[in-house]
Amino acid sequence: MGVAVSSWRLASAVARTGQLGLVSGTALDLVLARRLQDGDQDGAARRALGAFPVPRIAQRVLARYFRADGRRAGQPYAPVPRLALRQTRLAQELMVLGSFVEVWLAKEGHDGLVGINFLEKVQMATPTATYGSMLAGVDYVVMGAGIPRDIPQLLDHLSGHEAVKLPVTVTGGSGHTVDLDPEALLGIPLEPLVRPTFLAIVSAHALAAHLVRDEKVRPDGFVVEGPPAGGHNAPPRGRLTLDDTGQPVFGPRDQADVSKVAELGLPFWLAGAHGTPEALAAAEESGAAGVQVGTLFALSEESGLDPALRDDVLARLRAGTLDVRTDPLASPTGFPFKVVQLPATLSDASVVAERPRLCDLGYLRTPLERTDGTITYRCPAEPVHMYERKGGDAADTVGRSCLCNSLAANVGLGQTRGDGYVEPPLVTLGVDVDGATRLAARHPGTWTAVEVVDWLLGSPQTRPL
Repeated sequence: MGVAVSSWRLASAVARTGQLGLVSGTALDLVLARRLQDGDQDGAARRALGAFPVPRIAQRVLARYFRADGRRAGQPYAPVPRLALRQTRLAQELMVLGSFVEVWLAKEGHDGLVGINFLEKVQMATPTATYGSMLAGVDYVVMGAGIPRDIPQLLDHLSGHEAVKLPVTVTGGSGHTVDLDPEALLGIPLEPLVRPTFLAIVSAHALAAHLVRDEKVRPDGFVVEGPPAGGHNAPPRGRLTLDDTGQPVFGPRDQADVSKVAELGLPFWLAGAHGTPEALAAAEESGAAGVQVGTLFALSEESGLDPALRDDVLARLRAGTLDVRTDPLASPTGFPFKVVQLPATLSDASVVAERPRLCDLGYLRTPLERTDGTITYRCPAEPVHMYERKGGDAADTVGRSCLCNSLAANVGLGQTRGDGYVEPPLVTLGVDVDGATRLAARHPGTWTAVEVVDWLLGSPQTRPL
């Protein structure tokens, strides 16, 4: 669901029903820094920071970013360090704290299960973000948008506060890693952490079978995600074909064989067009432990989605005019990305044309090794001349949107530029809105996360995950 739409409030509400509440793990350093600059009005971020085991680290971040009166009108947010292979202490401390705060708040006040969802493609943030979530006692780590073969061992080592080196894909180079030494970073000895359960998000049964062969890369279970799911989707297998509306055509090869996943003997959940009671029942009949649901919760009251955006989506849903497209170009990752068609967002070509092209957050930029061995970073959504100067093909920049800035804008944390320009949002949901349409008919206004769970289960909180 992007950045902080699956927020700590939403994850907490779901976890309190006996289900697994997931927080989005993307860009939580940015989320924390901007919440603090907006004054942390409810005090939640500062309350969580007060629970961090090394107070001096929390105090450094507070001193740098907290503004008791918030930002003045039109004032830009202060920058946060951009992801890199070699990271400063400030960058690592902020990334650790961002995940810690989100998970700690999601777990506060109950004994339900809380997990965190990462993108494998955001490799340079993975060690620090994972470690921060583990310090807060995260129960599950879920990862997709790539092949998360290195995560099981990463969790093993981080649970003992051991130094880790996570392999990173570098164009034109090999053998590169992003490193984290927890003891050096924190400066104090800590008791071993409980290793969270790891679920790999896969779109093909062949990938699931590949991962279970080697105990070093074997996950504890799977989320099997189909093309209708919101956010990023695995590209269609074979040659890319677009339909008459310019959307990728998915076929039978793009649907995982659930029976073959079941044969692997690990628990699994189904995702993508499974947000109805009937889909849940069918998933369980197929051997799944349950389903992962996004769209219904993204539109709930506890969602981090800006209320004005949520209300616009709900109005279009009730009017039967909601349009969710699979955009083959929008994401700089090259993966298809689900985009809700809304005015004043980057789904509108005129809004895209008016946006100054720049890349100042860089969560989706990728490292590149130059011929002299030095490292630079590039993103197809950055200015075209800069992308070309780094050896990129200008054709790869066509149609790209800055997901980093727009997804932050979705949750009210969009940047205001020095010239007054305000970053527009770009909303993502799954293409299957049957469940949301039915909930909208039951609830004339909005609905809560508890009401979603009750509806899916058929009666209030009858079955745990």
